[in-house]
Amino acid sequence: MPSISNRIIDEVKKVIHGKDRVIEQTLCAVLAGGHVLLEDIPGVGKTTLAVAFSKALSLDYRRVQFTPDVMPGDILGFNMFDKESGQFRFVPGSIYTNIFLADEINRTTPKTQSALLEVMEERHATVEGVTRNMAEPFFVIATENPFGSSGTQRLPESQLDRFMICLSMGYPDFENAVSILKGDSLVDLKNVMAAAQVSDILAMQQEVKSVFVHDELYAYIVSLTELTRNPSFFALGLSPRGSIAVLKMAKAHAYVYGRNYVTPEDIHDVWYAVCGHRVRLSGRLKAEGAGVEQILGSVLKQAPVPRIS
Repeated sequence: MPSISNRIIDEVKKVIHGKDRVIEQTLCAVLAGGHVLLEDIPGVGKTTLAVAFSKALSLDYRRVQFTPDVMPGDILGFNMFDKESGQFRFVPGSIYTNIFLADEINRTTPKTQSALLEVMEERHATVEGVTRNMAEPFFVIATENPFGSSGTQRLPESQLDRFMICLSMGYPDFENAVSILKGDSLVDLKNVMAAAQVSDILAMQQEVKSVFVHDELYAYIVSLTELTRNPSFFALGLSPRGSIAVLKMAKAHAYVYGRNYVTPEDIHDVWYAVCGHRVRLSGRLKAEGAGVEQILGSVLKQAPVPRIS
């Protein structure tokens, strides 16, 4: 009998064709308790992926299309005077759900973007001095168009760092493009069935936390992190939050693959998704036309891989 993880992946595959790695890493982030940023051009299935996950996980979700006129109160809620009672009452915003889908998050103003900082880090929102906790589980799936597209604003580093991973869907290959043309995305979404309940997801998140990590792998992650802080390569290196994200994703990756222990390969498999949006190349490497993935790959080659029996 397939595991719950495999059943979730199979359900999402009904609408997302040929993007198995993206699906797996999104599930890993969910099980690790993290948030997901999907960066790509419009029309490649970013929103469909998020909706498919909400159905496969049988979780409540709310979607907000971010535009310049979306205000923090639309997200977090606000107090409104009630004439009948003569008192103020709280009107909750869209954030009070299990999955918050922030569509085209980089099209709104920095003020509204910053409204998500507290909620993403601490799982609660404060409005006019009153703090309200989020439901469990809670995570944000945000989509954004590449910076430089019409009407976009770059997300600040403080917010990018709160996303556990950043993924790119990319164009489908030829065969999957044909499958997409033959299908009907709305009908396919209706066919996505619940593969897990809330209790299953919370239990799986606890099981991920208990995945064993050898002391040498803790040291290996720190060694990789310190290499990203070399000013010859990066103007902005990996933060402590980033190295924690590598650890959590590696544990979730091991769990999805049916193991209760982490290997160096788990770290390698999640390395680019966790680090790519957190680091900034040095000016010299930018001028030479180097890519972030290329330099992150050289970091993996520099640190000795621990041999654990």
